[in-house]
Amino acid sequence: MSFESALTFFVAIFIFAITPGPGIFALLARALVSGARDCIALALGMTISDILYLIFACLGLAAIAKNWGELFTVIRFTGAAYLIYLGVGMWRTPVDDGFTAQVVKRMSPLGSFVQGFLISASNPKVILFYIAFLPTFMDLTVLSVQDIALAAVLTLAALMLGLMLIATMASRARRYFRSARAMRGLNRSAGSIMVGAGAFLAAKS
Repeated sequence: MSFESALTFFVAIFIFAITPGPGIFALLARALVSGARDCIALALGMTISDILYLIFACLGLAAIAKNWGELFTVIRFTGAAYLIYLGVGMWRTPVDDGFTAQVVKRMSPLGSFVQGFLISASNPKVILFYIAFLPTFMDLTVLSVQDIALAAVLTLAALMLGLMLIATMASRARRYFRSARAMRGLNRSAGSIMVGAGAFLAAKS
């Protein structure tokens, strides 16, 4: 992969990272309630899942999206149910109970990572995206370990940059919500976003 191809690849993955979807909705909901720092593990989980799909695509394992269809269905509904559960919790938690602190305590970095991983892993179409996307930047018939490693590093950097940019912007927006009424509305909005992300994840084919 040439320098020009690598740069274009990075920009394309960055745009892909900020494209609306279940992962972005979950990230927005978390950032609105807990801040950008609490989104790092969540974003990393989504990114690692995408990198695995990238590697599968590089190795020519497109058939995984078809042959493991039932497994992906189970993963998708598990991730969807988890998102809805978290969303309902956000909606029902009173503001004066210290909701933000509860979220941070309840969701450990490992739990956030697993949640993010499930969100991305539940979408087998991601591997199809990479299969269609990669030939533009590299010759898949003569791929080396170095080529795959470079693509993985670029994907890690671009996805994390895009996801954390969104999380930071959402976190800054939450500073405008100071009153109990505003925080209650924020919690319910974030909960609704999370439930909506779970519903979207469950409904999509």
